[in-house]
Parts: sequence; C-alpha cells; structure tokens
Amino acid sequence: MATPSNPFLVDIRNLSFGYGDGLALDRLSLQVPRGKVTALMGPMGGGKTTTLRMIGGEHRARSGEMLFDGQDVTGMDREQLYAVRRRMGVMFQFGALFADLSVFDNVAFPLREHSDLPEALIRHIVLMKLHAVGLRGARDLMPSEVSGGMARRIALARAIALDPDLVMVDEPFSGLDPISLRTTANLIRQLTDSMGLTCILVSHEIRQTLSIADHVIILAEGRVTQQGSVDEIRASTDPLVHQYINALPDGPVGFHYPAVALGTDFGLRALP
Repeated sequence: MATPSNPFLVDIRNLSFGYGDGLALDRLSLQVPRGKVTALMGPMGGGKTTTLRMIGGEHRARSGEMLFDGQDVTGMDREQLYAVRRRMGVMFQFGALFADLSVFDNVAFPLREHSDLPEALIRHIVLMKLHAVGLRGARDLMPSEVSGGMARRIALARAIALDPDLVMVDEPFSGLDPISLRTTANLIRQLTDSMGLTCILVSHEIRQTLSIADHVIILAEGRVTQQGSVDEIRASTDPLVHQYINALPDGPVGFHYPAVALGTDFGLRALP
C-alpha cells in the first residue's frame, strides 16, 4: 500500500492490452496526480476509454502494472477488485442513467448496492449530492423528463455518491449547448476541489477541458505522446499534439486511411 506521501493515485507502468491480435494499449506508462483534474485527450481510437476500463479492472492486461494507490489492479481477485472499485466513481458517456428509475433512485443506486446504510441516511446523502449539482428539485423526475445537460449532472451526482477517491468522467461535454457545457465543466472543477477528489477527464472539447485541467495526457495509438501542464501542452512542438490542440486538418493524423496506391486499385500503371 502506498504511503500518503505518494503524489500519484494512479500509476500505469508499461501496460499492454489488446482486442484480438492487435494492441489497443502498447506499453503504456502514465501517472495521475492526487487531488487534481487530469485530462486524457488525443485522437479518436488512441486508447482513452480503454485506459479507463483498465483502471477500473474491467479488462486484464497482457503485461505491465496498473497501480491504484500502490495496489496492482491487474493481479486482484474479484473480492479485492470490488473493494477497490468502491473507491472509484464513473460518469459514463451521455450519463447512462437507468431509464426506469427516478433521478433520486439513480443517485441512490450505488449507496443501496454497496453499503448497509439505512434508507433515511441514504435519502439525506442523495439530496446533498443532488443539491451539490443544482438538481435537488428534480429528484422525482424520470430520466426521460430531464435535458441532456441535467442528465450529465445527475450522472455526476451518482458518481460521487460513495465519496470516491477517484472519479472517471468519460466525454461529459458531447452534445451539450454552450451553457450546459460550461456549467458541467465548472461543476467538475468545483467538486474536485471541494471534495478533494482525483479526477480523470476524457474529452475532445479542447477549450473547456484545458480551462479546468491541472495535468494533460495526450494519447495516440495506445501510447503517451506527451504529458504535462496545460501551458506545456499548448506550447508543444510535437506535430501530433500541435495538430490536435489546434484542430488542424493536416498533420500526422491524415485524412486518408492507409491504402494501396490509387492507380493500383483502378488497374492503372500511373495516374497524373
């Protein structure tokens, strides 16, 4: 077990994982500082969501280590893994609320599943979490009755219901209007600070993400291309980082998927 002086809650060391014969993560090494917002960014298909799944122990690594608070998740049995997962909260893409449960019951779900707390205390906790995200008054609504922005905030309340050490937030800004987007971004920052959370944020919304992040990791092809402070990432001369951060159409990430020469496909010797 790591000592409190260990500055990193998550420490991934030379971790490899793949689906089938290919590698989604190729000797990946990265560190997530405690009590900070770490943005996990990069081109699509780079391994960001897969990395979150490895941290939660959803997949088993082919090789390497995934240390959570000094414990290697890759070698844990089910009981040990479930104990570690109770220290993690997840906000899934688009909220992933249970459609047949009310807002209140969605947030209460992890408390009822993973604690023996009396229902009266669960009620107080749920109302406090919903109040923290500004939606205490929406507790009796169903997911079909709330907006997309509200659904993300409800999902965030559910993710922090058990007061986790780590909260992983996967694409919280997709499809939101500018007001809801800014509100969600500010909320992630405020809750991280007020609750002393460690947050891993996966997002392609560059401006808002960089406005709340302390640490940024750029992933591409299952490896870290660069990591550092927001200023370091903005000033990067790495071609891929520069292309991604500045949303440039030309660069290492090409328009065309790799293919044989055009003339070859058309049966021609050469094309002008």
